[in-house]
Amino acid sequence: MRVRGFVQNDAHIYCRHDQAKDEFLNVMRLHARYYEMMGIKEYYMRLSLPDLSKKHNFVNEPEQWRTAGEIIRTAMQETGYPYVEAEGEAAFYGPKVDFMIKSVIGTEYAISTNQLDFMATNTFGLKYIGEDGGEHPVYVIHRAPLGSHERFTAFLIEHYAGAFPTWLAPTQARIVPISERVNAYAETVRQKLFETPVVNGTSGLRVDVDLSNERMQKKIRDAQLQKIPYMLVIGEREAAEGKVAVRLRSGKDLGPMPLDSFISRIKHEAEGRHDVAE
Repeated sequence: MRVRGFVQNDAHIYCRHDQAKDEFLNVMRLHARYYEMMGIKEYYMRLSLPDLSKKHNFVNEPEQWRTAGEIIRTAMQETGYPYVEAEGEAAFYGPKVDFMIKSVIGTEYAISTNQLDFMATNTFGLKYIGEDGGEHPVYVIHRAPLGSHERFTAFLIEHYAGAFPTWLAPTQARIVPISERVNAYAETVRQKLFETPVVNGTSGLRVDVDLSNERMQKKIRDAQLQKIPYMLVIGEREAAEGKVAVRLRSGKDLGPMPLDSFISRIKHEAEGRHDVAE
């Protein structure tokens, strides 16, 4: 989790004061949508407010702090998501909400953030012309729904203990030919899987072929250690019948099935973001 460098999916939303609550609310729902999609169920939010007695840490604008804090508190209450308040942990330019998630061993991380900045309008001269023809200040929402990509990936690796659900696994299936005589069919299977269109995914399923000189059991064991969801064992019978012998990383043997049937199964898991259906 302590990475040497990181990239954030950061963005800034410029809005009027009367738009700030709804915009903040939409961003909080976006955060929650990502967590639900990734299978993260244990999380809560921390609303960080200023300690105005420490004026060297925060902008000395008590009324601005009060207004911004109420905007965020109202948005948090409307989400219905669990949250706590923490005094003295705000950004120097405005209050913020951090998403707190818990690892499988109980460690808590602040993984993503959403901040309401009322200072930027003065710092950068951010104004808009209202319906009254006059200039008005804006709020800036800083949001990074996944926080640092690198830290979020590290969290997911620990969260799933490397056994990613099929849709998220870097390699979704590994083809294991028993002998060189079926290598050509193994390549046909790989190509057909790779070209299978996946809704909301890449151009096709992520699959590779183990063409090493190792024994079949060693190849299967290697794939299990890498926690690849599916192993497709191919012998001469499977090649002749257009089938694949399917094994799960758990060790369960599903036996031979037509290639098209397996494609339907794994495509369903990938598109529906399901885990390996044992």
